[in-house]
Amino acid sequence: MSDDGHLDGNALGGLLLELFGQEMTDRLGCCGACGAVNALGAVLVYRRAPGDVMRCPNCGTVLMVVVPLEVGFRISFEAIRWVEAV
Repeated sequence: MSDDGHLDGNALGGLLLELFGQEMTDRLGCCGACGAVNALGAVLVYRRAPGDVMRCPNCGTVLMVVVPLEVGFRISFEAIRWVEAV
């Protein structure tokens, strides 16, 4: 963990597996704001909000927010342009 309270994207490995049905931390995603391409395991994760907030490690833009519901999740794909999945 760093001084600003973030974790890396590997902290959400189990959640991403549940959402996508496959290991996603090694998959690439593209930031819609700056165009940076990173593995999802490299994104910055903040868990202090009502849900998990994933930010671009290059520019800090919010990429995705996952909020747990009573049953399931609400997922907001804020600024993630694309994600590779096989």
